[in-house]
Amino acid sequence: MINLYDLDFPALEARLTTWGGTYNHAREVWAWLYRQWPVDFEHLPDLPGALRERLAAETTLGVLTVLARQEAPDGKTRKDLLQLADGEHIEGVLLRYRERRSACISTQVGCACGCRFCATGQSGFTRQLSAGEIIAQVLHFQRELAAQGQRLSNFVLMGMGEPLLNYDHTLAALHRLSDPRGLGFAPRRITLSTVGIAPGIERLSTERLPLNLAISLHAATDDLRSQLMPINRRYSLESLFASVEQYTQRTGRRVMFEWVMIGGINDTREQAEALAARLAGLPAHVNLIRLNPIPEYTEQPSTPEASDAFAAVLDRAHIPHTLRQSRGGAIAAGCGQLRRRGRFTRGRKSPVVCPVKLPGGPQR
Repeated sequence: MINLYDLDFPALEARLTTWGGTYNHAREVWAWLYRQWPVDFEHLPDLPGALRERLAAETTLGVLTVLARQEAPDGKTRKDLLQLADGEHIEGVLLRYRERRSACISTQVGCACGCRFCATGQSGFTRQLSAGEIIAQVLHFQRELAAQGQRLSNFVLMGMGEPLLNYDHTLAALHRLSDPRGLGFAPRRITLSTVGIAPGIERLSTERLPLNLAISLHAATDDLRSQLMPINRRYSLESLFASVEQYTQRTGRRVMFEWVMIGGINDTREQAEALAARLAGLPAHVNLIRLNPIPEYTEQPSTPEASDAFAAVLDRAHIPHTLRQSRGGAIAAGCGQLRRRGRFTRGRKSPVVCPVKLPGGPQR
């Protein structure tokens, strides 16, 4: 079965043409897909009967099945366990703010990068998501909010997986979601988060897609970052920051750096000063995030005193920063907690570090 959301417009037109359709039929189907967000074929556009029958018989809309749902006690965060067509599972998170609604979207089933403090990374990698499966998550939240008279304000690719290790499918999804002829989502309301896949960042700098780029940094020296994030052994801080400088020069956009505050590990004065030195002269903003505990990682979040001292170093260096509000920890929906709790756990896998082929040469 063909997932219609896996097709770009030329591919959709080509498919319908082989079935006796026309360019105008393709336009009608495209508008139906991205403006009405259908869950079945009941309300197809006015198409020739034979074409309607082929669509219903040979294609699918890739609608995700909600297997479980958890709401945070404060009502501000919801986590959905979603089943894909092949029976695999991903998690998506809806974050409710006073005047906006944000969705946290996955790009892979599991994750290959094995960050020590991340439950998803510790559960291993299963497979890539297709463009249609990424789009399906955004539409899942869009439909539900629209039924409540609300709308999705923004979405972040900060769920399960590393977007730049699924580059082609991820960017195909983002181009369709931001296309005015598609969902029409403004790129400035999309954030892509990466652990620092240097070739992917360089490639992203050539895209005409002015989204927000966030880099999970978490350490400003190679020794510590390699301990926390094994991907640093492949893409060192030198190569990472070379790609970031290229990105900022080409795009003129600032970069956000994510820093999980781990007590006694990366919240020291030395790390703060090293971070300030790394960011000197870069258009950057640092998001400081308290560690969300997981069973596989026994370290604790930074104390308020340590966080304040770290932030003071950044202040003196005139590095913009924000101490981010923690959301979803009570239901394991916070940063680094997806796929590993209660009824949401579906078959544990042994941790795997970067089994997918990395760009830029062989894995070390």
